[in-house]
Amino acid sequence: MKIAVIPIDNRPICYDIISDVLSIDSSCELFMPDIKYLGGLYSYSNRDKIFEFLNNLENIDYLIVCLDTLAYGGLISSRRCEDSFDEIKEKIEKFKNIASKKAKKILAFSSVMRISNNNINEEEKEYWANYGKKIFKWSFDTHKNGTSDVNDIPEDILKDYLDTRKRNFEINKIYTDWAKEKFFDTLIFSKDDCAEFGLNVQEAFELEKIKNNLRLDNVFIKTGADEIPLGLITRAVLKDKELKINPVFAYENSINLISKYEDISVKNCVLGQIGLSGCKISTDEYDLRFYINNFEKSQGDLVLGDVINSSNNSIALNNTFIADINNANGSDNGFIQNIIRNKPDDFFGYCGYNTSANTIGASIFCAVIKYFALKNNTYNDNAFKKYQMIRFLDDWGYQANSRKYVRENASNPAEYKLRLKEKENELNLSAKQISEFLNYYPEKISYSLPWDRSFEIRIEAK
Repeated sequence: MKIAVIPIDNRPICYDIISDVLSIDSSCELFMPDIKYLGGLYSYSNRDKIFEFLNNLENIDYLIVCLDTLAYGGLISSRRCEDSFDEIKEKIEKFKNIASKKAKKILAFSSVMRISNNNINEEEKEYWANYGKKIFKWSFDTHKNGTSDVNDIPEDILKDYLDTRKRNFEINKIYTDWAKEKFFDTLIFSKDDCAEFGLNVQEAFELEKIKNNLRLDNVFIKTGADEIPLGLITRAVLKDKELKINPVFAYENSINLISKYEDISVKNCVLGQIGLSGCKISTDEYDLRFYINNFEKSQGDLVLGDVINSSNNSIALNNTFIADINNANGSDNGFIQNIIRNKPDDFFGYCGYNTSANTIGASIFCAVIKYFALKNNTYNDNAFKKYQMIRFLDDWGYQANSRKYVRENASNPAEYKLRLKEKENELNLSAKQISEFLNYYPEKISYSLPWDRSFEIRIEAK
């Protein structure tokens, strides 16, 4: 199977993960643009080079596309890009013309522009540093009540913000027309960092109405972002096949609670991600067991310091894969200790990365790829163990433990690198435990911070 992917950007969770997981199945032939052409925190993707990449493709079975990369230069760029509606429309029409000749099926996703509830402009326009929380509240109130008591946002800033939203929303409406023409096999509109109310939620409702009015059975609105391309790849791999999953929750009575940074319940998040992947749900006869280490009362958050560790939760790992969502932004330490005491013969993967949707979608991706690789006798056990080494080291070793020190003791890129260097021995001790658990012993493990901040870590195991 020949799969081409245009990722969101150059983060490991958006770029490396795709090749790492697809390497588990030797029958998957992957094509992606060189990482140097993908956008970063402050750089846009080189769209000319990506169009060149698309032009050079031949006889692709499935093309998985982040439309934000082609339209704006990336997910973050979609909130910052100053291009006009007409300039962006020209780019996406160029993509449509090329892609229609290159791939049998096109599965794509575009974001509904997020509204972050903070005064951090790292991923937003400059004015977010002073007006981010106020714009969030204005948006929340306006959607909920039709008006807001926030009246001290400068007129030019609010106009720029609303103009950017309108431009992106109108581009998304164009994609629904393409979906009606069946240009897309599947089209996802992703909702990133949602609350219960807001202009982004309102836009998602409008897109849902368009979908229903046009009877677009190939269009879906999903909570999440980084995991969406992983779900689409899974969907492509599953085409014309069937895989039944049995989801099992650590706290069955808590599945209707809502995770941080999301607007739907844990239950609906799991059901939505399974649906996106193309898998079926079955509690009687099933192919894989999906264990969700959910939270009992409220989700912890390792970034905010609200950490929950559930030392009582332990499971049998055979024929099972795991999404660890007890905390946002990293693993549940107690749960991990229970996992690595086991020596599973038939384990299908672990993930505890970032938001619940991110974690759940990435978990399904790995499990499905491994399942069909085993079934088709194209399984690469070394690739699976390498990817799991990276996941455990990232989500547990770094995010749940070492990152706090790195984040709190650095104030500039050089210091972030220095603090990470100081934590390498601690990370290597975690790696030793993981190696024994996986029976996988890489000769060398290296760590770096590709965006010069504490959040994203690139772990290479050789």
